[in-house]
Amino acid sequence: MSRRDYENDPAAPAANSLVPGASAVVVDAGGRLLLQRRTDNGMWALPGGRMEIGESLPGCAVRETREETGLDVEIIGLVGTYSDPGHVFAYDDGEVRQEFSICFLAHPTGGGLTVSDESTDVRWFTPEETDELPMLASIRKRLTDWRSGTFPVFR
Repeated sequence: MSRRDYENDPAAPAANSLVPGASAVVVDAGGRLLLQRRTDNGMWALPGGRMEIGESLPGCAVRETREETGLDVEIIGLVGTYSDPGHVFAYDDGEVRQEFSICFLAHPTGGGLTVSDESTDVRWFTPEETDELPMLASIRKRLTDWRSGTFPVFR
């Protein structure tokens, strides 16, 4: 299913759903972060997606990362919460979803990089290499928040 993102666009359709989701900033021992190139918009993004009934938000981030990148991860912190009513996703089935996502910090524990039906490329980048990559402003905000280092961390 294709989607179109609207960020603070007066022409955006009105939201008609709110679905919890999670994403992960996955950082390896060398300080590189994991990104995927999405099939629906061609942009680079963090692994993440919709929370399913019966799972926790951290569990959602772990599952989505495994499904979209092939890596197993452990959640080690929280980057931030993102629920901007000005950011909506319009799907071709008529759903218009308001952003509601928790972004976690994680590190890889196993698996191997692989693309999925939601990605055309999965790769490690240094933080500086991400500066010029095409990505939505909402994803860039998460990376900026992570790079600022002012988020709560738990172990």
